[in-house]
Amino acid sequence: MNHLLGSRHTIILAVLLVVATATATFAQQKVISDDTQECLDCHTTVTPGIVADWQKSRHSHTTPQDALALPEIERRMSTAQVDETLNAVVIGCAECHTMNADQHENDRFEHNGFAIHTVVSPSDCATCHPVEVEDFSHNLMSQAYANLMDNPVYKVMVDNTNGLATFNGASFHHEGADDMSNADSCLACHGTIVQVTGSETRETDMGEMNFPTLSNWPNAGVGRINPDGSKGACASCHMRHQFSIEVARKPYTCAECHKGPDVPAYKVYSVSVHGNIQKSVDKYWDYKAVPWTVGKDFTAPTCAACHVSELVNSDGEILAKRSHRMTDRLPWRIFGLPYAHPHPINADTTTIVNQGGLTLPTELTGEPVTSALISADEMAVRTTNMKNVCSGCHAQQWVDGHFARLDRSIETSNYMTLQATKVLSTAWEEGLAQGLPQGANPFDEAIEMKWIEQWLFYGNSVRFATAMGGVDYGVFADGRWTQAKNLQEMADYLKFLRAGQEKK
Repeated sequence: MNHLLGSRHTIILAVLLVVATATATFAQQKVISDDTQECLDCHTTVTPGIVADWQKSRHSHTTPQDALALPEIERRMSTAQVDETLNAVVIGCAECHTMNADQHENDRFEHNGFAIHTVVSPSDCATCHPVEVEDFSHNLMSQAYANLMDNPVYKVMVDNTNGLATFNGASFHHEGADDMSNADSCLACHGTIVQVTGSETRETDMGEMNFPTLSNWPNAGVGRINPDGSKGACASCHMRHQFSIEVARKPYTCAECHKGPDVPAYKVYSVSVHGNIQKSVDKYWDYKAVPWTVGKDFTAPTCAACHVSELVNSDGEILAKRSHRMTDRLPWRIFGLPYAHPHPINADTTTIVNQGGLTLPTELTGEPVTSALISADEMAVRTTNMKNVCSGCHAQQWVDGHFARLDRSIETSNYMTLQATKVLSTAWEEGLAQGLPQGANPFDEAIEMKWIEQWLFYGNSVRFATAMGGVDYGVFADGRWTQAKNLQEMADYLKFLRAGQEKK
């Protein structure tokens, strides 16, 4: 009998324990706003992948008041306070997609009793992350659309690359690129202009509904022009709907746009010592820690460690402040232009004009447009900022030697581009190719395309290989060997053009 009573008591205690645990778990759950819950009631069925992704996010189980209770250095939001209506609820569908309705007069629409907008913009994210959004507004990435499409020089290159070429029996007629081709190529990374062009009625599982028609959509390019007029897309790096700092810190995110051959950053990183360590042992790393402690949370830098994240040493001393400008630790702009040069002062580079009247930060012969670029003093500050990152693992002599090599790499790669420019300029001067002196397209003939490859592919590869330690990309994999080979081919082609001219 006592045995049976003991068993009963055990069962009762077990049941009480389960109930207590369930109650405690329920109490620990964060409050979801009524508006977001209404969204979830439908979208759990309609878009289950989105909901499941959000449920894994920090947004889904952290309220602003929880986030602000952390020590400042550990916070992931930079505002000091939020509106009372947001403070005690998790950040869900309604908190983002109904945010700032007055700023979304161009793209908001009625949806089941709510005024919502499809495109959540940096202006919306600034409600909780104002410092990051302000930083990003000074980032070249935020101007990536205009810096490409509103620059007359680059626009010609875009059209020549993406537009159709029609053969007329002797040469090609190049047409301008269409919006879809641009959106599917350059602007996938640079960003499109997204506007509401109308509306459409669709029959859905929930009945007939009206939706806005968005131009140049979908897009998550870093310089996207949003319907509310803001620039950028936070989801370029913090993908919907987890918006994870872990994903943003991993190099695979940057590889979406920085893989080459024009921007071979990820390819170079993947064969570097740092990339090897990351791929081999990052299962032991903590990609979510804020701040990010060198040696404890990670043992080799990723793109984010060098360019974005707040880093501290084991004593909690700050090695690098968090920045979404991406240039606070970068003295040189090493890709995308004919010549590496000091970084522009302003993110909008369409206002830079060289002495030849071209919207370029250097002359065609390499001299920088100094009035538009950062000073030598500022370059020194930024170099020191980057060296501080390196100092978390490396001694000074190692670090200084690395940066001395980078300076030399910039010097030599620029020199090899200059030699290619001399060959091309000779072809133009002798009338063997039609380019800038003739007021013609400088990107559409064979010798001109080889000139582009000299700096857009091979010069970039050399510099990235030195900057990030992926040595073969500095030699035989689109590096110095390819630079030298391409230069010789340009000179040989010039001879071919001259021979053809003499026969006429």
